[in-house]
Amino acid sequence: MAGRVREKERTEKKPKKAGYFDYNLLFIVIFLMCFGLVMLYSSSSYTSMNKYGDSAYYLKLQIRNMLIGSVFMIFFTVADYRVWKKFGGMAYIVAFLLCCAVAIPGIGSSSHGSSRWLSLGPLSFQPSELAKLAIILFLATLIERVPKSMNKTSGLLKVFGTLVPIVGIIAYSNLSTGIIVLGIAVCMLFVASQKYAPFVSVGIAGVAVILIFLFSASYRKGRVQAWLHPETAGDAGYQTLQGLYAIGSGGLFGKGLGESIQKMGNVPESQNDMIFTIICEELGLFGAICVILLYILLIWRMMIIANNANDLYGALLVVGIMSHIAIQVILNIAVVTNTIPNTGVTLPFISYGGTSVLFLMSEIGIVLSVSRGIKLESMR
Repeated sequence: MAGRVREKERTEKKPKKAGYFDYNLLFIVIFLMCFGLVMLYSSSSYTSMNKYGDSAYYLKLQIRNMLIGSVFMIFFTVADYRVWKKFGGMAYIVAFLLCCAVAIPGIGSSSHGSSRWLSLGPLSFQPSELAKLAIILFLATLIERVPKSMNKTSGLLKVFGTLVPIVGIIAYSNLSTGIIVLGIAVCMLFVASQKYAPFVSVGIAGVAVILIFLFSASYRKGRVQAWLHPETAGDAGYQTLQGLYAIGSGGLFGKGLGESIQKMGNVPESQNDMIFTIICEELGLFGAICVILLYILLIWRMMIIANNANDLYGALLVVGIMSHIAIQVILNIAVVTNTIPNTGVTLPFISYGGTSVLFLMSEIGIVLSVSRGIKLESMR
């Protein structure tokens, strides 16, 4: 009897294996958001004062958005990420239906010539942001169930076939978001597959579809012309030219925080899609490189988490979220530098936006949840 008691005491005193939590990732995200608030106030104060009589109007809204987003991030961090396996298919269906609802008069609201928002009383919601997270959850669940079929061309084509409806409905009203969603899917499938040939075919087909969409609407044709010849495109090239003036005038170290001239009504959406131009003008090439390096660090931390995840599902979730943020950063910087035609893509954690901030912070919560499941000894 005494031997059993001693054995029980030894068992109870045995230390539990320590878990891991990626504080580095959390600190990078917090730093990006704080930096974003500073740049948001700097880039929007002039417009906010003239339009709303309050220089901190956009800043206050963004702080509210980030506080709400923090609640979601904490929730997704604490929750076990494996729970979302049950909701992958449901998330896809809900996102698809909401994206279709955008086209319904009285529910969907237009912005810049296309319907992208759902109006729910005083609140507005962008279903395409939900679609990005829904695709990540759906594909991670699907691939985790049949990983071997990802090594077959037929299996990959079936998966791409299931994505055609939602990518098509998103791209019809918001081409840039459609490209991001498709890019997320391609990255996740590429990581899960040992085949390369199908992705070449998908790439060619994707370029062809993008070209069709580009020339299917007059305002998209205007953007292509403004991209090629912004100096002769009139109003269509105005935003691009003003953004390039801001970038060029910043020099190596910029004019100084708050000293931008272009933000004073010259650069449209300076607090949103074009905020990187104000960063370049006020902080110069040095500041722009520092921001890019922060994003590289963010992606690197996610890559480490994906490589050490406990299971395939967790790794795929992180790969999808990592792809989302990386593609969006690349597209935003490419647009403001006139490397690609102008399209509305926000700069993650820095640009103003309610729906975007909410879902980005939720995704970071999922990544942190995956990191919590990693054994500490595997990170040494």
